[in-house]
Amino acid sequence: MANYLDAKEQYLSLGVDTEKAMSILENIPVSIHCWQGDDVNGFDNLDGLSGGIQTTGNYIGRARNPKELMQDMEKALSLVPGKKKINVHACYAIFEDGEWVDRDKLEPKHFKAWVDFAKKYGAGLDFNPTFFSHPMAKSGLTLSSPDENVRKFWIEHGKACVKISEYFARETGIPCVMNIWTGDGLKDVPADRLSPRQRYADSIDQILADCDKTLCKPCVESKVFGIGVESYTVGSGEWSLTYAATRNCLPLMDNGHYHPTEMVSDKISSLLCFFPEIALHVTRPVRWDSDHVVIFDDETKEIAKEIVRNNALDRVYIALDYFDASINRIAAWATGARNMQKALLNALLTPNEVLKDLQEKGEYTKLLVMQEEFKTLPFGAVWEEYLKRQKVLGINWIEEVEKYEKEVLVNRV
Repeated sequence: MANYLDAKEQYLSLGVDTEKAMSILENIPVSIHCWQGDDVNGFDNLDGLSGGIQTTGNYIGRARNPKELMQDMEKALSLVPGKKKINVHACYAIFEDGEWVDRDKLEPKHFKAWVDFAKKYGAGLDFNPTFFSHPMAKSGLTLSSPDENVRKFWIEHGKACVKISEYFARETGIPCVMNIWTGDGLKDVPADRLSPRQRYADSIDQILADCDKTLCKPCVESKVFGIGVESYTVGSGEWSLTYAATRNCLPLMDNGHYHPTEMVSDKISSLLCFFPEIALHVTRPVRWDSDHVVIFDDETKEIAKEIVRNNALDRVYIALDYFDASINRIAAWATGARNMQKALLNALLTPNEVLKDLQEKGEYTKLLVMQEEFKTLPFGAVWEEYLKRQKVLGINWIEEVEKYEKEVLVNRV
């Protein structure tokens, strides 16, 4: 407590109210993805992950069914402070009594268990159609396919996901962000770049034709390239941004889906100039879109600063997207979510108005000096106080995960 009181005084001398910062932070929802817990396998097929996505590692204790996945996610959520949402992929439909339907026939009832799980925590739900790991995605093209039977299947899947997203929102009372991403593309140099993109636009137009956007917040997510589609991605950055701008839906930026020298933190303010709302998938690319666990690094901190300093907390939907099977999956969940919240707290504790004023006055020397000096302020003391007030374990939380691993995970053979 003494450390926090000292920190509080230091921040107050700079015009920063630590109490206000913590109060704001506890109400910023971070959407936590279910697919970290089972290596993106899902429950609707036995063939495993495919379609240009890879999860590496074989750490013990992977969740094998809905009960285990929710049990593990519950443990992870207990280690994460503040407000949460649960992010679900369509391949995590839960079938009962031997029932199974293909993805074009999915209904809200197949996700009732997720609604019950979210309600337990007073959390909202986000959703994602699953355009991979399926026989109808083997060609590498789904919504942009020249095969009308394939394209129709995936359009129907998208429409079903809209209805499920609306169901989530009605049940939880919180709008559902529904993100459309496909790995559509070609391995080698295309002869025709235009036609697939025209079909892609038409497909999503059909999917969203009857979408109630007060309940479902549709997004389109871009990607620069993927495994097996190195030469051409249908849903490129330019395509996705233009589609969102002309169709009254949200652009979603995943900070692993751009060239290595492109920073999503730099793009946020540009999109805020023109879009009422935007969405993010926060990850950690290492050389490429490798979906490493989010850490408290410069880009994560800068993403949070751009949201906070532009007063955009009510305009930006924050979700996590990574999957690491080489380490304890619960620790991966908790680490990434805690670091996203650390970054938000760090941004809330930054005297943004003071720094902005220095920039406006052209006092760049003082701006640089102050930005660097602020880096050593006692942020950690405020974070520990926040965890204490949230009744969440502090620096030794990993011991709780290790205990869970010994008691639960090692028994999954």
